[in-house]
Amino acid sequence: MKELFGGSSSYRVTVFFGPELVHGTTDVLACVFNVKKRSWKAGIQVAVEITLEQVARLRHELRLMDRLSEALLGIAPEERSACEQRIEDLFVQAVTWCKLVLGMEAGLTQENQWIPAAAFVSELDRLVMGRREEVIAYIASELGLAIDPSSPSPL
Repeated sequence: MKELFGGSSSYRVTVFFGPELVHGTTDVLACVFNVKKRSWKAGIQVAVEITLEQVARLRHELRLMDRLSEALLGIAPEERSACEQRIEDLFVQAVTWCKLVLGMEAGLTQENQWIPAAAFVSELDRLVMGRREEVIAYIASELGLAIDPSSPSPL
């Protein structure tokens, strides 16, 4: 996914865990990523936070479920609910990964760190909207869903 979202090839990034609610909040999610720069001897963990409001707004602006609804019809009804829940988790992972890319571009030091929900808000909106097709394709790929590439988002 690092290539999809414009990550530097000098970094290797993997999702460690998440999304999960940030302890003590009811409206902030976080994903934790393992990040290793080629020049570092060891990797770091970066917690990336995002508000539920920003997730909901981006989901709406991307028309996420509209874009994936046809592909979901090919899934057995008893499996559809679990798949829809996984879509939500994958979407948050994709969006927080985009935010991590913004953090990498700003510069990361070789220490565990976090990117707060209030950081890069407008920049993240622009990046996700600019990469909407990659976000949708990533989710579909992770779920093994076939999407019609000839019907891009009308946004």
